[in-house]
Amino acid sequence: MNRAVFLDRDGVLNEVVMRNGRPYPPSSLAELKLIPDTPLLTRLKDAGFLLIVITNQPDVARHTQDRETVEAINAAIRAALPIDEFFVCWHDDADFCHCRKPKPGLFFDAAARWEIDLPRSFMVGDRWRDIDAGAAAGCLTVLIDRNYSEKLSHPPDFRADSLTAAIDWILSRPSPR
Repeated sequence: MNRAVFLDRDGVLNEVVMRNGRPYPPSSLAELKLIPDTPLLTRLKDAGFLLIVITNQPDVARHTQDRETVEAINAAIRAALPIDEFFVCWHDDADFCHCRKPKPGLFFDAAARWEIDLPRSFMVGDRWRDIDAGAAAGCLTVLIDRNYSEKLSHPPDFRADSLTAAIDWILSRPSPR
């Protein structure tokens, strides 16, 4: 079974656009800015982890973003970083789907496709939905604290101030057999 680091996209791999104190994804490829320490993801790849992005993109369901733009942003990120695959939820909360974080459906889909051992894997996110979904999937969770004005409903296993700190913590964990 493989080990994975699941990564949220917006706020973890790329900078968010802040509006009224809330984080939003870039609205175009021109707005995409990778977070400076994302090249360090190669350390996780070198340690044998799969890198899987698990991202909610509800603006597609809300008709404020088109799917083609989201896919272009994902492709640009994948071209720049050693990401193995993107798993995307295109729904809004009102759709009651299995895949929208905080539900763990996309983790289970990824685990089935990539033969991932979820209890030996990690979720790195910047919002409460990421932490709840990772915990529900049985992963260890890492919150990159971006000082958003929202509360966590589930405490993360580790709180980091950067992706670098998250990577360091993951790599410092004993490798389970």
